[in-house]
Amino acid sequence: MARKPTVYDVAAHAGVSIATVSRVLTRPSDVRASTQERVLAAVRELSYVPSGSARGLAARRTGVLGLFLPGVDAVEDLSDPEVSDTGTVEVRRDPARPDHGTTANLYFEEVLRGCELEAWRQGFSLMICVGRGRSPESVELTLNDLAGKVDGLAVIAQSAPHDVLKRIGETIPVVYLAGQRRGDHFDHLTVRNREGMRALTEHLIDDHGIRDPVYLTGPFDSPDDAERYAGFADALEGRGINPTALPVLHGEFSRERARAVAEDLIARGSLPRALVCANDQMALGVLDALRPAGVRVPEDVIVTGFDGIDEAARSEPRLTTVMQPMLELGRAAVRAMVARVTDPDLEPVSTELPVTVLLRESCEGPLG
Repeated sequence: MARKPTVYDVAAHAGVSIATVSRVLTRPSDVRASTQERVLAAVRELSYVPSGSARGLAARRTGVLGLFLPGVDAVEDLSDPEVSDTGTVEVRRDPARPDHGTTANLYFEEVLRGCELEAWRQGFSLMICVGRGRSPESVELTLNDLAGKVDGLAVIAQSAPHDVLKRIGETIPVVYLAGQRRGDHFDHLTVRNREGMRALTEHLIDDHGIRDPVYLTGPFDSPDDAERYAGFADALEGRGINPTALPVLHGEFSRERARAVAEDLIARGSLPRALVCANDQMALGVLDALRPAGVRVPEDVIVTGFDGIDEAARSEPRLTTVMQPMLELGRAAVRAMVARVTDPDLEPVSTELPVTVLLRESCEGPLG
């Protein structure tokens, strides 16, 4: 077997320093285009493949950042799927199903995309781990394994035990997505959940005369949902309405669960004039239930969400929502990790990104 070319060979072949080769391969935007072309030509001619382990040993870094997501899919069967091949292509009708797409969670997809974009821009790779279907003990083992392979770790609040993250944070930077800092020393990134939900609820009260909206809540341990409900309550109290006198329904941030809740309300004849949902997935689930039942939105029931996922702009009717900058949230998480990798002694920061209330047909009726 022929000797593998090294970074020294590439540098000599291109007539540049080893540091320049490293910059071209990790942060090409920092290098002139002519130099990039020379180095890449040498890489191709020598068939050079960078050694991640060697680079990590030299720099005492892996060049990889980690992202730990909660178990967002309700997967019951983790066994290998059975796939049969008859040698022919099956052609069959695919009837519309009311639960089509209910497991999608586009919030996490957008945050992930932001992390990927910024990691690439910063010259890092991104390693993603999902805690789906894992016990607390398994989550801890997974986090330990992930932490040993990355230079920094971003986690969604409440997706992992705080004491485990505190221990991991003693060796690598940990960045929390969602949730305010509560006596820890991590960087925290969130959006203005409380202010956004308050502004939306004030619109329902002031412009639509809704004084008894029903709130459809997410998981009990979600810091985002806690902030959004606080904003909902702020708006009611500011208009002389007691929020504790109004029912709170549990949708668990799930489209399927929210559809079942709405179907129960329809069956009992107790639909409210407005359903304020803590995320778009639940609001879309409510629309899934109302449409086949002949309930008109917004004429009979106003429905609102929170997040601003793309599907909310394509629903029928289009969903009024509070749009948060999900892509920028992911990018900001990576910037925070890279900053702390570069300077571990930085003071921890808490950053709130802005939100925007988007009024659409599920609240306003036909819009011009």
